[in-house]
Amino acid sequence: MEYSTIKRINQLLTTVYGDILRVEELELKKSRFQDISIKEVHAIDAITMYEHKTTSQVAQQLRITPGTLTTMVNHLVRKGYVVRLRSDDDRCFVRLGLTRRGRLIFRAHESFHRHMVQSFIQDMDDVQVQFIEKALLNLQAFLEFTDSTINK
Repeated sequence: MEYSTIKRINQLLTTVYGDILRVEELELKKSRFQDISIKEVHAIDAITMYEHKTTSQVAQQLRITPGTLTTMVNHLVRKGYVVRLRSDDDRCFVRLGLTRRGRLIFRAHESFHRHMVQSFIQDMDDVQVQFIEKALLNLQAFLEFTDSTINK
């Protein structure tokens, strides 16, 4: 592949990544959830409203340390977005859940991403969407490999 093509695609990826983060921040500032950061929104997204995950599971999904997540969860509990759910069998075993307010931001963030993806693949046929999926899987594999070699 030509260097100019690689350079152009790199520029697009870098710009799109930055734009997604910037637009997410702007949408958050326009919303009624102004007491929360985009990192906290992503933690809420990882906690999810569909199952009660442990802190370790959420930290692993976000690729952050359990200690970092615990600090973030403490803030989210204080702000009224997250609850800690203790097991009746083992009080030391804690799962995370979303409050009503947490579920509201979860749905709003999910809706933003759904609209973003629908806009991204608009007017593409199934074959084109499969190419996009393949390219994104290749990128994800590269990032996971690089992450695993750095964190050894």
